[in-house]
Amino acid sequence: MATLYVENVPDDLYEALRKQAKAHRKSIAAEVLGLLQQFVPTEEELKRRRKFLKQMKELSSREPLTQGPFPSVEEMVREDRDR
Repeated sequence: MATLYVENVPDDLYEALRKQAKAHRKSIAAEVLGLLQQFVPTEEELKRRRKFLKQMKELSSREPLTQGPFPSVEEMVREDRDR
């Protein structure tokens, strides 16, 4: 595994990171690693997202299984309240 050193971290940012790590009961290194994993997608993650986007585009382009007209949200809520 690679090692990452970060220099010149502003004091206020470091303090916020330290507090967040403490709140999550983690070391600062573990908190930083978690943030990197959460916000920096790997090539595998990008492939997974592209596949998901392609599937969503295919689904949204399909014709609906039944033709409208469909009730509005307000009509469905009223119907549900009348039960």
